[in-house]
Amino acid sequence: MDAAAAQGTPVEAGDVVVVTQKIVSKAEGRVMAIDEVEASPLAIAITEGHRRDPRHTEMILRESRRVVRMDRGVIISETYHGYICANAGIDASNIPGSDTICLLPVDPDASARGIRDSIRQRLGVDVAVLVSDTFGRPWRNGAVNVSIGVAGFNPVISYIGEFDPHGNELHTTTIAVADEIAATAELVTGKLLGVPVALVKGYPYEPMEDADSHAIVRDPDKDLFR
Repeated sequence: MDAAAAQGTPVEAGDVVVVTQKIVSKAEGRVMAIDEVEASPLAIAITEGHRRDPRHTEMILRESRRVVRMDRGVIISETYHGYICANAGIDASNIPGSDTICLLPVDPDASARGIRDSIRQRLGVDVAVLVSDTFGRPWRNGAVNVSIGVAGFNPVISYIGEFDPHGNELHTTTIAVADEIAATAELVTGKLLGVPVALVKGYPYEPMEDADSHAIVRDPDKDLFR
């Protein structure tokens, strides 16, 4: 907040504060030394022939509700949050030391709510907060930032029942605006710049006190690929 004010863009009511997952995980103690982990026989077998430390693989398995697919050293899994991503979202980038790994926050929505409450208490303004992380896409090259935690705004906007300029009724269109904001914010935070927070101004989001990032996760009964 001090940095935003110092650069002439103070945090104001109606802003969206985008906080990268890595800094949230660090603040919540989700960085651990790999030496604390004992690899299971399964983790050792999975890792054989690949460069990943089997103890890293062990933590991926522990942080996964289920493994969707494994191939060429990559584990696609469903986390306990319900997200489908590579390696349960665990990596070793942007953290000090060669023997540490970073796990996802236990409850990213709670993390976002806590940050929002802190801003309200300190500045007396209501903002939207989004926790972002970088996810790959199964049918497109290049990763993008998406939302894994939200507070204070509706992460999904529905156009169902609306009409386009030609009079056609929309029956299925919903837009994951939280993901769009997260991807836009990554243009500022980057991957190597050491910028953990982006401030988005002027976006007319829909306020929502009980916002839940799981609104973005497709229900299994509507998923054609499980």
